[in-house]
Amino acid sequence: MAGITEKVVPHLTEADSDSRLEAQKLANGPRSHSPDTPQLYKRRWAIVFLFSAYSLCNAFQWIQYGIINNIFMKFYSVESFTIDWMSMIYMLTYVPLIFPVTWLLDKKGLRVIALVGSALNCAGAWIKTASVRPDLFPVTFCGQFVCATAQVFILGMPSRIASVWFGAHEVSTACSIGVFGNQLGVALGFLIPPVLVPNEEDMDKLAQHISVMFYGTAAIATLLFILVIIVFQEKPKVPPSHAQAAIEAIRENKYSYLQSILRLIKNRPFILLIITYGINTGSYYAVSTLLNKMVIAQYPDEEVNAGRIGLTIVVSGMAGSLICGICLDKTKKYKQTTLIVYVMSLIGMVIYSFTLNLGYLWVLFVTGAALGFFMTGYLPIGFEFAVELTYPESEGTSSGLLNVSAQIFGILFTIVQGQLIDSFSSLAGNLFLCAFLLIGTIMTGFIKSDLRRQNANQLSMAAMPSNQEREHIMVITLKEAKL
Repeated sequence: MAGITEKVVPHLTEADSDSRLEAQKLANGPRSHSPDTPQLYKRRWAIVFLFSAYSLCNAFQWIQYGIINNIFMKFYSVESFTIDWMSMIYMLTYVPLIFPVTWLLDKKGLRVIALVGSALNCAGAWIKTASVRPDLFPVTFCGQFVCATAQVFILGMPSRIASVWFGAHEVSTACSIGVFGNQLGVALGFLIPPVLVPNEEDMDKLAQHISVMFYGTAAIATLLFILVIIVFQEKPKVPPSHAQAAIEAIRENKYSYLQSILRLIKNRPFILLIITYGINTGSYYAVSTLLNKMVIAQYPDEEVNAGRIGLTIVVSGMAGSLICGICLDKTKKYKQTTLIVYVMSLIGMVIYSFTLNLGYLWVLFVTGAALGFFMTGYLPIGFEFAVELTYPESEGTSSGLLNVSAQIFGILFTIVQGQLIDSFSSLAGNLFLCAFLLIGTIMTGFIKSDLRRQNANQLSMAAMPSNQEREHIMVITLKEAKL
């Protein structure tokens, strides 16, 4: 290749045969013996699946009120908008707390963040068990607030876990698994509450049903907290990739959280991604929060099917997340994948909007599946694209800024769409989201594909000596040692 000087390895004589044989064994042997060689540990799978499990539990608690909005309205004698805030408190809490949490992540590491997140999730679940009386809505809101605080320690973790524990060719898949848990929690949050808490007129029976749901959630959250204490480790002994090794070297020597934030703010492609990610994910939050209201308005007394439609949206999204993550690991075409998924999210939202009032529930299941596959499938793509655009900045910081945008847009979209549904129709509220998704699609087209992490890995691999060069170096070393 032009511009690159060919490396010349001196010829080894017959007198060097013994040293050469020994050097070949070392040069061609397991590369894990070299401290500069990335290593992968089986524990990485336990780490990512355990994280996925307690993220699931937290996400379940986010949507467990909204999907049976009308039932909790009746039980606590509050308005619909008040129950909407049981979902929006997750979004509102995230915005002011994410910056101190990402600072703590950079200073104390993954294990501390995992312990605090799972502990708060457990505490919030147990507080809710003490709120199963119609006059104790403030207590249940307090429990939800604690769970919302736990979410700040959870939501931005997938990309950080993927980078710290997984190799260069599996980070997108690992991130998808991390996001998968959150999505599965939302799916179960759509499915289980309508089944466990039927629309009873007898308040005592209704309280029993709610109590079963709250105590079951608290027991699972407690088990997961104990597992985090036992299993979760800070990081592997040897980094899994050259890019991660470079990041750790930088952070050990000269890392400033404030300077990192300032550099991210000046990164134009990343700022565009923050806005577009916020629009897409905020739309998903709004649809999830208001799904019960939209379905019940068109199909009265169909709380269970509203939950099943939500389940369909999220399960198809989980499949989309995994498929997109695998595609990214294979192709490394981040911008193209992001743009395609964004366009399909817009098309899915348009189709969903115009089929909601057709009078056929099965149509909603089909259009909901299409919408979920792309809109929910976008989440891990956004995380990984952000890490590529901002390398070597902290993954927790870049993910945190994406989620701040998502929470802000989620609150605004939920409030405005809810008001449009109440004042006009579900179609008006959904077309409002379609307009913003169109804007987000156009903006995505202007994001420059600057894949810094991928380039860093390629440069590191190119700089590594070949087996022949390593063999020659070892021969010289062994000869000197024998002398």
